[in-house]
Amino acid sequence: MPLMSAFRPPSARVSSVRRRSRPRRRRANRDNHTDLDTDDQSHDQDAHSIITPSKHTPRPLQILRGSVAAGGPLRPFRLIKQDIVNIRRRYVSDWTVFNQLIFASAVYVFFTNLLPGITFASDLYVLTGKSWGTIEVVLSTGLCGIFFSLFSIQPLTILGVTGPFSVLAENIYSLCVDVFKIPFLPFMAWSLIHSAWLHYILAIINAHDWTMRYVTTFATEIFSLLNSIIYFHKAIQELERAHADLSFAAFLYAIIGAVGTMLLAIFLSTAESWKPLFHRYIRLALTEYAAAISIIIFIGLPHVGELAHLDKSTLSVSTSFRPTSPDRTVFFVEFWKLPLKWIFGAIIPGLIITILFFFDHEVSSIICTIDRYGTRKPGGFAWDIVLLGTTTALCGILGIPPANGLLPQAPLHSESLMHTVKEETVVIVDGEEKVEKRSVRRVYEQRWSAFLQSGAILIFVSPPFMKVLGLTPTSVLAGLFLFMGEQSLSVNPILYRTFYLLTPPSELPPLPQSLHSAGNEASNITSDEPPRNPSYLPIHLYTILQIVTTVIIFIVTLTQGAPAFPVLIIALVPFRLLVMKRWWPREVLRFVDAWACREGTPEDDEDAETTERAAAQDQDWIELQERQIPSDGLMNR
Repeated sequence: MPLMSAFRPPSARVSSVRRRSRPRRRRANRDNHTDLDTDDQSHDQDAHSIITPSKHTPRPLQILRGSVAAGGPLRPFRLIKQDIVNIRRRYVSDWTVFNQLIFASAVYVFFTNLLPGITFASDLYVLTGKSWGTIEVVLSTGLCGIFFSLFSIQPLTILGVTGPFSVLAENIYSLCVDVFKIPFLPFMAWSLIHSAWLHYILAIINAHDWTMRYVTTFATEIFSLLNSIIYFHKAIQELERAHADLSFAAFLYAIIGAVGTMLLAIFLSTAESWKPLFHRYIRLALTEYAAAISIIIFIGLPHVGELAHLDKSTLSVSTSFRPTSPDRTVFFVEFWKLPLKWIFGAIIPGLIITILFFFDHEVSSIICTIDRYGTRKPGGFAWDIVLLGTTTALCGILGIPPANGLLPQAPLHSESLMHTVKEETVVIVDGEEKVEKRSVRRVYEQRWSAFLQSGAILIFVSPPFMKVLGLTPTSVLAGLFLFMGEQSLSVNPILYRTFYLLTPPSELPPLPQSLHSAGNEASNITSDEPPRNPSYLPIHLYTILQIVTTVIIFIVTLTQGAPAFPVLIIALVPFRLLVMKRWWPREVLRFVDAWACREGTPEDDEDAETTERAAAQDQDWIELQERQIPSDGLMNR
C-alpha cells in the first residue's frame, strides 16, 4: 500500500472551507445604492432582536439567528429536503446499471449477511427466552433491506441485526423479566416506537451536520477495527461451542473447516491476478464468487466419504413460518396493552437504541462511501435516518429485532463492486492542452445488489429454504467470520501503520516536506542548519493509541457495561478535536487524520477560521479609521 493510502485519502487533503486572500467588503456597504427603495432602510440601526439583529445584538443571539435561518445548521428539514432532491437526481440511474459483477456482489453480500445474522439469532434465542429466533432475524434483515434498497438515498449501505443490539436486547429482557415483571415484546415495541420518533427529530434538526460532521477518520478507523476484532472473536466462540458439544475428532475437523473456508475464500479472491492461468472470465468469476464457492464446498465436504460419520454442529433454524415463541401465533405485538407508566419508561431504552443506531448507521454509510470507492452520485444521511426510524417502529410492532447499518458488510459491499474505468483528464504540457487517459477504481453505485440480496434473504423465511440453511455447519460460519474480519482489516489504514511499527527506521519511506517543517519548528532548528528528517515517533504513537483504544472498547463489550460502548465511540470525537491537538504536532494530525464525511482536516478549518478572523479584524480597523478621518477634519476646522 502506498504511503499516503496508509494514512488518509489524498483527495481529503484539501480544505472544504473557501479562503479569501483579502478582506471582503461588508454587504451592507456594497449594496446601499441598490436598496434605497426597500423597507430595510426604515429599520433602526440600533434595533436588535433574533429576527432583526444589528451590530449591537448579543453574540449568542446572532449565532442562534444564523443557525435557524435559511441554510443554517439548525434550519428544520433542511437536510431532508436536500436529500429528496438528490434522490430524484440519481434514482433512475441507480436502476439502469446491471452486470455480472453486480450479481456476484449480491451473492457475496447474501452469504456475509445471512449466515452471521443467524448466529446472532442463536444468541437472541437463548438471551431473550425464545422471544426471538432465526425466523425473526431473517425476516427483519430481508424486510428492512428491501425497504432501504427501494427508498434510501445511499443503497450501498447494508442492513441487518447487529451484535451490539443483541447485547442491548439481552439486558432489556433481563430487566423486563427479572426486575420489572412485565412482558418483554410489548416493552421492546414501545422502546422501538420511541426510538422511531427520536430518529425523526434527529433528521428534522439536521443532526448529521452538528454530530457526524465533526467525526474524523480517527474514530471511524477505530470503529472498523473494533468490528473486525468482534468477528474474529465470534469465530473463536463458534469453535469453543464445537469443542464443548463435539467429539475430539469432530472438533479437529471443525477447525479444519473454519480455517479452510477462510483460506480458500482468500485464495480464490486473488484469482484475477493468476494471469496467464485460465481464461480472463474464469479468473474474474473465481474472484467475484470466492466466498460463495468456499462456503458451498465446505458445506458439502462433511457429507462425503468417512467424514459423513463425524458429528456435526449445524445452524439452528425454524421448521415453520410462525414466531419462535410458543406463546405467539402471528407476527404482531399487542403493544397498547402495556401499562401507561411502562410506556413512558420505555423512552429510556428507546434513547439508548437511538444513539446506537444513529451512530452505527451513519458510520456504516460513511465508511462504504469513502474516497477509496470513488463515489460520485449525490448522497445524504437525513432521509436514511427517517427510513431507519420507520423500519425500527415497524419491527417493534411486528415483534422482530430491528435492523440497521452493518459493519463490515457495508464496506465489503462496496469492495465487491469495485471496478476499473478509463477516465480522460485534460493536462497542460508546454502551454498546450492534452487529453490523457488514466485507470481509476470506482464502485458501481446502484440498487440491484442490495435489492437482490435482501430479496434472497427474505425467501429463506419459508420452511423449505430454512431446512437447506440448517445444513450449514457452524465451522463454516466460523470460517466466514474469519474471512469477513480479514477483508475488513485488510483495507483499514491502522493495519498498514502497524506494519510501519515493525519496519526498521532505515526502511521506512520518507515523510512529506510539511512534516519536515513541523519537525524543524518543534526542534527549534534555525534556517542556517540543514533540516533533519522528521521522526516517525508521533505517527507510531498515534497508531498505538488507536490500537489500545480499540482493545479497551472491545473489553468493555465483554462486560456488563457493553450497552454503553456506543458512548465510548462517540466520546472519541471531542477527544480527537480538543485533547489530541495538545499532544501531537498539528502537521502530524493533518497528515494522519481527516474529516470522515467531508474534505479537509480539523487543522485546515482552524487555519481558515484564523485567516477569516484576522481579515475581519483588519476590516473593522479600516472602517474605524474611515469614521475617525471625518471627525478629525472637523476638529481641525
